[in-house]
Amino acid sequence: MLRKVSMIAMAVLLAGCEVTTVQGPASPQSGSATAPTGTSSAAAKRSFDQVVRTVEPVAERECRARTRGVNCDFRILVDDRPGMPANAFQTLDKSGRPLIAFTLALIDDARNTDELAFVLGHEAAHHIAGHIARQQQNAVAGAVIAGSLAVLLGGDPVSVQNAQRTGARVGARTYSKDFELEADALGTVIAKRAGYDPLRGAKFFTRIPDPGDRFLGTHPPNAQRIEIVRKTAAGL
Repeated sequence: MLRKVSMIAMAVLLAGCEVTTVQGPASPQSGSATAPTGTSSAAAKRSFDQVVRTVEPVAERECRARTRGVNCDFRILVDDRPGMPANAFQTLDKSGRPLIAFTLALIDDARNTDELAFVLGHEAAHHIAGHIARQQQNAVAGAVIAGSLAVLLGGDPVSVQNAQRTGARVGARTYSKDFELEADALGTVIAKRAGYDPLRGAKFFTRIPDPGDRFLGTHPPNAQRIEIVRKTAAGL
């Protein structure tokens, strides 16, 4: 029974495993670290490659310093499928190696390399903090509780399975906002130690739709995230 619940919880997580969504219009911004939007995709890709070469070793050092027995060999990928929206997410491959993927739209939309560095640090932070495993545990707990209640109420197998799916979804979202804020804070540290400006990097929060403070929402309000970055950077 528990194995079945775990599989349901995992299916729910895989259906919505994107951790960070970065969307919004992009326009040129002055500054020495700027890769203006509107330049060629090749130029944007070169800027991204430079950020990866600079930030990945720092993220790996932070990972090794903050964890034990965790694979810290990050693999950074570009999702070049046509039509994909601006987005970045972190996951694991079958061997447990951490993968971080950026879509071409996000790379093209970034106003400067500080934004790319902050997003990369943020996604690496999700792995360092063990958010996938913690989210899976929350999903399993939610599925167990909801499924047990459905059984007590006399639900048939289909009703119980539906309850488990709903419980897993609710459980997975229980601490998702906290996870995002944790990743923002550690992502600030990583970007700063890699030589980038996390405050400038976090300005993309001013361009994307604000999720507000919705009940069971997956992301915290943008203003709260910017404040976390500001406080963390001030403490460095």
